Formats: sequence, structure tokens, C-alpha cells
Amino acid sequence: MKRILLFSVLSILFLDSIAQASEDKNLDRVQSMKAGKGLSIGTGAGLINKEFVVEKNNAATQVKNQQSTGTCWSFSTTALLESQLLKNNAGNFDLSEMFTVRNIYIEKAKNYILRQGAAQFGEGGLGHDVIRTVSKYGAIPESVYSGHQPGEYIFNHVKMANDLKSYLDSILRGRIKLRRQTNLSDNWMEGFVKILDENMGVPPTEFVYNNKRYTPQTFAKEVMKFDAGDYVNITSFTHQPFYAPYILEVPDNFSNGMYYNIPLKEMLELTKSTIRNGYTLMWDADVSNSGFQPKVGVALSLDSNRNVTEELSADASETRWDEKIRQRLYENLTTQDDHLMQITGLAKSKAGKQFFIVKNSYGVVGPFNGYVEVSESYFAINTISLLVPKAALSKSLLDKLKLN
Repeated sequence: MKRILLFSVLSILFLDSIAQASEDKNLDRVQSMKAGKGLSIGTGAGLINKEFVVEKNNAATQVKNQQSTGTCWSFSTTALLESQLLKNNAGNFDLSEMFTVRNIYIEKAKNYILRQGAAQFGEGGLGHDVIRTVSKYGAIPESVYSGHQPGEYIFNHVKMANDLKSYLDSILRGRIKLRRQTNLSDNWMEGFVKILDENMGVPPTEFVYNNKRYTPQTFAKEVMKFDAGDYVNITSFTHQPFYAPYILEVPDNFSNGMYYNIPLKEMLELTKSTIRNGYTLMWDADVSNSGFQPKVGVALSLDSNRNVTEELSADASETRWDEKIRQRLYENLTTQDDHLMQITGLAKSKAGKQFFIVKNSYGVVGPFNGYVEVSESYFAINTISLLVPKAALSKSLLDKLKLN
């Protein structure tokens, strides 16, 4: 997620340039950035948006904007949970991504201190962090806790993240100076939480929803009917045994989440069958290459020498892919876990090329109002991992993974 922060900043500047509101209507402008309208095939500017036919697109909530934060992992996985609630006829929810982000910061701080600074600490995370956190701490509607201080409407965690890490490092440096003769103070977390409070506000311990009082935990259990066991982490790399779980080796897997490893072809088929069976899924991928063009609304696996300023076509030629190429790009650090999004549907180009309909969290950008059409080739090369509803897995795959 570290390489995505720059784009988030640029996306805000882009949205500012096209906003119709003046500075004194800043609130309306920001709210419009967060309120998406969903996929709009065949409308909008440019050529690329006229080249797709939707095969299947499942229910999803509005497009949001992570803005100047590295929190795509929370936005994408929260979107998955919201879609599951729609599928289960539980209602149209707008859950607070920042409640989860705040709780993960606290977990990261404990991990960083216990590992004496030899651990990842930053804004990034993965989908399983959301699942674990909702199971442990619960969830809150966005209307109850937004993660903004009063009067603020733009997310910007750059300074806060730096301040949080500086605080932790100062605690560890202080102990080193004393030659480890002094234990850490039992209340070191108080200073850390104070920084979170000053930047994100204090979340409520109780709140009223539909005329009933809940805690975050009872809201997740009683209203959302949330069960962490309903979701499965999936990946596909050849350096680990297939059909077995292992700890995915990416920097943002600070909590050592386990992923089930399956062959690439099966991961592709799982993604398609998940969509066709009415589910959505969370997608973690590299988006640092020239083929990922959210403002154009497309992601293609292009040759690195290709000039992307030319008009793109959905049926443009793409680079070849297979498991060996994918593995090499992962091991030489070309493919990294840059950005997490939600896959909601399937589409085809005029020539019949397969695309995945992907809900992004950069706000209402491009001809599809915040959605991106991702080619099968791009998916095959650039996917790091998936978070999939367990109910979407076939019996044969469940048997292979010993999840029955």
C-alpha cells in the first residue's frame, strides 16, 4: 500500500480540479467525492467505456475515497462486508472504515513494541486484518464514527502515521539509552492513544442504531451477524505447497495472516465462479505498472515499453502470462501488495476478452464513476491475494483445502 499514497493525493487534486463547488461549499464537495453512483457502462467520456458488455455485476455500496491515507485494505474489505450484508438481505450499510483502522493501529503498536522495532509499522494492512478486528472489536456505522475531528472532511494520515511511529521509537530509544535496565512503563499506550484521539476522534463505547443501543461488538454480532469463519484468504505462488496455508510474505502482513495457496488457474476460476454465484471478493494487487489506468477506467497488462498516453482499447494486445512469469515478478519484487480493491462483477470486451469489474477507493474517478475494468491478463500477473466468502468455494476446493 505504500506506493498508493501518492496516487491518493493526486486523486484529490484531480477531483478538486473538476469540482463545481467553491471553497465555501467544501463540505458538499467532499461528500460528493465519497458518494459514488456505481458502474455506468456506456456513459461518460472517452473510448474505453463503450467497449464492455456486463456479464454479471453484484450488489455493492457507494464508492468511497480513502484520500491521503494508506487504508485501502480497510475500504476494500469493508466494501466486501457491506456487499455480503446486501446479499443476505440485511440492509444497505455504510460501515466505518476508520474504526477498524484505529483498532489496527493499536494492534500494530503492541506488535512493534514487543518486537522492539523489528516489525512493520505504517498505514498499510491486509483484508484479514479487517476480519480479525471486526471479530474482536466489532463494527460501527459511519454515521456514528467517521474518523474525522469535528469540522474536518478530508482524510490525511501522513503526519499522524509519522507521529505514531516517532512516539513508539522514542519509547524504544529511551530503553536502549538506559541499557535495558528499566522496564517499559505500563501506561505507554496512553500516549499512543492520545495521538489517535487528537487525529481521529474518540469512538463511542455504545451507540443507538434503529432505536436500540449497541456496543461495537453487539452490533457486529446481532445486526451484521458477523462470523470471521465465513471468509477465506487465498493466494497463488509456486514456492509454497498448493492446497496448504502459509504466511504470505509481504511487508503489510504484520500480523502473520495465513493464506491458502492454490494454482493460478484455480484462482482465476474461483474468482469467476464467486462472481457468477452472486458474491463479491477483496482483491490485493500490484498497481504500480503503466497498465493500471483508473482515470481511463481500465487495467491492462501492457508491455513496459508501450506508450500509455495513446488512446487505450479494451482489446489491445497484452503481455503473455503463466505461473512462471508471475512467480519471477513476485520474487524480484516487481509485483508487490500495492493496493486492495473489491471485485464485484464480470464483463467482456467486444472481442470477447474477459474483464473483472473492480470497485476502487479513489472516489468517483473515470468513466465508470470509481470502477475499473481489469483484464484477466492483468489479474493473472498482478494479483497478490484474495479474500473470498467461504460459501463461494466449491465442495471440491473445500475438500482440497480441508475446510469442510
